[in-house]
Amino acid sequence: MSTSPSLRCTAFSGSYRIASGELRHVALKAKQAFDGHPERPVLVFDDADARPLELPLELPAADLLAWLSRPQLGEAAGQPERPRRPGRPKLGVVAREVTLLPRHWDWLAAQPGGASVALRRLVDEARKLTAGDDRRRAAQEAAYRFMQAMAGNEAGFEDAARALFAGDFGGFEEKIQHWPDDVRDHAALLAADAFIA
Repeated sequence: MSTSPSLRCTAFSGSYRIASGELRHVALKAKQAFDGHPERPVLVFDDADARPLELPLELPAADLLAWLSRPQLGEAAGQPERPRRPGRPKLGVVAREVTLLPRHWDWLAAQPGGASVALRRLVDEARKLTAGDDRRRAAQEAAYRFMQAMAGNEAGFEDAARALFAGDFGGFEEKIQHWPDDVRDHAALLAADAFIA
């Protein structure tokens, strides 16, 4: 797992939200909850996409912080340098294979600036056109991922999930209203962009 100590996340102990903020701070609160209430599951979620983060909460607090600060895979000192690949890595450009039909390559070759410039322009235009849909889909997926982990056994879960993906805000709120407060509030926060027209 690749994490940064400054990653924004939220931790739950059972159905109680115990911390939100940077991972280094949330991890310490999660550690305290893990030690103080071993009967309750402690889950930490990435705020961006609600993916659960696996933290070694059984470690002493100092070791947990050291674990969070460790070099990421491949960045450790003494690791052999990776072979250079095509592209311009310092600019964030990565060469990858694209499979197109000959007529597509012919059209791209005829565009001003060549195939790369034309493809970048097409992708940027498509991103602008679908930005709202992309944001809505990301919110649906994040909210569903969280709901499944934290409220999968709650009454109304399936109906709430259907309302979430149907864009039915009223139905969603109605189905989650009896869930534990912190779980309900966090699910609603994650789902907010799912209901934007």
